[in-house]
Amino acid sequence: MPHFGLGALVRWAGAIALAVTLAAAGTSPDLSHMTDVVKAQADGHRFMGSVLVAKGDEAVFEMSVGLANVEWNIPDSATTKFRIGSLTKQFTAAAILLLQERGRLKVDDPVARYFSDLPASWQSVTLRQLLTHTSGIPDTTDLPKPDSREWERSGFTPAMLFERMRSLPLDFEPGTKFKYSNTGYILLGWIVERASGQSYREFLKENFFDPLGMAGSGYDLNSTILPQRASGYRVGSLGIRNANYIDMRAPGGAGGLYSTTGDLLKWTQALFGGRVLHSDSLKAMTTPVEDHYGFGLQIASKNGRRRFAHGGGIDGFGSFLAYFPASGVTIVVLSNVEGPAAPLLEEQLETAYFGD
Repeated sequence: MPHFGLGALVRWAGAIALAVTLAAAGTSPDLSHMTDVVKAQADGHRFMGSVLVAKGDEAVFEMSVGLANVEWNIPDSATTKFRIGSLTKQFTAAAILLLQERGRLKVDDPVARYFSDLPASWQSVTLRQLLTHTSGIPDTTDLPKPDSREWERSGFTPAMLFERMRSLPLDFEPGTKFKYSNTGYILLGWIVERASGQSYREFLKENFFDPLGMAGSGYDLNSTILPQRASGYRVGSLGIRNANYIDMRAPGGAGGLYSTTGDLLKWTQALFGGRVLHSDSLKAMTTPVEDHYGFGLQIASKNGRRRFAHGGGIDGFGSFLAYFPASGVTIVVLSNVEGPAAPLLEEQLETAYFGD
């Protein structure tokens, strides 16, 4: 039986009270069902974390369950900082587009402009192809397990990554197919550094996190003392266990950030509200190229609703962020248990909100 903590019980009561208020006002979201689906996913520690459903910038439903740190019995809360994995990619994509607006690069530049001594097969690859996973460059996570685990534990430098990846053939001719590749976004993170003259961490802090008031977000480093950072877990036949160690230098622009539910709502409101990028940049970011993928975002429709979304998974953590432009609804799920709970919960919360 999961431990939900006093804070979670208070939030449950608040959610139920909010449900009564909204019902009296004649609104449709089924907040009681939202509570039920979160509790169901939390059973057996399949999910520990925080969720947020908002209309515009106003929270409709918030709930936290489980423990941010099992050893110390510290509950998850709305201010807990979670590693967000591949949700990082939309921040990297936005950084590239912002640098393009400033004249520091172009998305159709060849990658070779920013790195010397690239493999011959990489010479024609463009930033646009990295952004849309159409470069053909193999994914670092597809390396044989000893190599991929070494990469995760030691945090490859660019030179080390190139040395390991350069001997591998491209998966396909650049621009001809789609295949998800973390390698491409790691490269994009380094390109942000070379084009801006700042570290990736500092560029995002100065241009996104500080201006938007996202005090609970940043680039995660193992050595940093970070208040309210969740510990990551996995669940198996022996029950809940600590997740495998990962050197957070390794995922870079592909998955190195941490955040909170409230900060990701601020980000969504700013990004899609036109306060981060110019309209033409935002249009490029939200226009699907292959396999319903734009720049760091998946673009799809369900039951007539257009949705911009992305999930994330990294050792000990899972995440999902979805935005529905027609209604202005945002759904955020952050988990400190690795596994499929985050996308499942987003789908269930979406169904409960829209009454499908």
